Amino acid sequence: MLTTANLLGFLALALVIIIVPGPSVVFTIGRALVLGPGPAVLSVAGNVIGVGVQIVAVALGAGAIVVASPPLFFAIKVLGAAFLIYLGISAFKHRADPLEISSESGRVDTKKILSQSFVVGITNAKTLVFFLAAFPQFVDEGSNPITQMLLMGLIFSVIGFFSDSVYAVAAGTARHWFADSGKRLAVLRGAGGVALSLLGAYMLFEALKPLFG
Repeated sequence: MLTTANLLGFLALALVIIIVPGPSVVFTIGRALVLGPGPAVLSVAGNVIGVGVQIVAVALGAGAIVVASPPLFFAIKVLGAAFLIYLGISAFKHRADPLEISSESGRVDTKKILSQSFVVGITNAKTLVFFLAAFPQFVDEGSNPITQMLLMGLIFSVIGFFSDSVYAVAAGTARHWFADSGKRLAVLRGAGGVALSLLGAYMLFEALKPLFG
């Protein structure tokens, strides 16, 4: 198991990485503005599940293989960025429509929200690199490294879920005020779509930047 010193060290690092607003917070707020607080929290859960797959992959050694293969790592980064741009454009295009993430019964389609957010989480190259860099620093060589890395991943996921959920609820609650006016709500949902697209564009730029020196 993790030593107390290593656990506290990783916990401090995780808190800094998670609490300081980053891409996951922008994604969460964007979804909250488009869909509302409930679906936004579902988006957080889907994102955490996707990141959880990364955590397992890193713990088992597959993460290092992905990063060691430039074409594969590049493809993952581009896919994640392109998917965010797609979500943003779709949200902006349908900003004045009824909730687009809905089933035939009119209820929010939980599976669709979770699956979309899962793709965003599992293709987040920045978290993958973070896990690859951070986990080995806090592993105690006297214990099972896989167990320790999975534990660190669980801690990271729990903190990330609750932290991002706060943003989801806060942004989604503010959205309710705009719901009194269809025009105001359309503007807000459009803003959420723009935020998602800009985040995707930034991630795509970061992925392509090495190609242009």
